[in-house]
Amino acid sequence: MSAGTEWVAGYVRAWESNDADDIAALFTDDAVYEFSPDDPDALRGREAIIAGWLDSRDEPGDWHFDWEVLTETDDLVVVQGRTDYPAAKLYDNLWVIRLSRDGRASRFTEWYMERDR
Repeated sequence: MSAGTEWVAGYVRAWESNDADDIAALFTDDAVYEFSPDDPDALRGREAIIAGWLDSRDEPGDWHFDWEVLTETDDLVVVQGRTDYPAAKLYDNLWVIRLSRDGRASRFTEWYMERDR
């Protein structure tokens, strides 16, 4: 399994568990989590990412996520996904993940676009 695939699998695990340790394992101490490119409200630092994640968490079973790694290098992973909230909305996703040497994300940027059902 590639580092990018492992990272995304870990992200999905953290999304399902909402466990602070699962979330922390994904990010470097100084990581940046952007909800859009150049996001002025980006979460900066692992502790802020954990807090922000848990403040706006999705509950297990409320969503389904399909994804594929589009491209990967030693320090960059690009993922295309689709997030389905059956009781609410459907989104197309594009993630750009900058990986550190130890496989944790130093920067995570997402783009999401609502789709018609």
